[in-house]
Amino acid sequence: MSFEAEGAREHRKLTDPKAMRAVAHPTRLALLEALGRREPLTATEAAQMVGESPTNCAFHLRTLAKYGFVEEAGGGTGRSRPWRRAHIGFSFEASDSAGDTESTIAAAALGTVLWDLWLERIRRIGAMRSAFPEHWNKMTSSGESVFYLTPEEAESFQEELTALLFRYRERLEDPSLRPEGAIPMELIQFTFPADALLPLED
Repeated sequence: MSFEAEGAREHRKLTDPKAMRAVAHPTRLALLEALGRREPLTATEAAQMVGESPTNCAFHLRTLAKYGFVEEAGGGTGRSRPWRRAHIGFSFEASDSAGDTESTIAAAALGTVLWDLWLERIRRIGAMRSAFPEHWNKMTSSGESVFYLTPEEAESFQEELTALLFRYRERLEDPSLRPEGAIPMELIQFTFPADALLPLED
């Protein structure tokens, strides 16, 4: 199933271990998030958003460009060169189904960086939520569910969730499509087999 509009930037599926290792860096992930909030950005503008030096951001943006995560938006040179995302987000597989050990190790390393980042973000939101204005509290939610699915049903479930989120993907690329009052919302989702938490049997 394809959710890509003609001319739209695609959602990238990472398979190259070198690309996985390149993006598994907190500053580079922060730069991709900053570009998701506002683009194009120069290294100097990005530095103000991610709390790094312009020189450091310029280096990391060039590295992201080398592995196809960002691209030049046109105009400017050096740190004044504007950048934009080459893709709207990315995904990757952490399994070793193809027997590719290098990819498995790279995917595990990227997964660890991302899970640490997401879990820390959730902890921060939990600590801050009592001070949120009322309208922010209404937009913040958490929950836990257990349901029984076959592997095929679980795959279909993920596709349905993706389709739901892609309803709003045009707003990521075109700020003019965002209705008045729209603010960036982040969904951090973990799904896993609950039996993985059970003690291993002898």
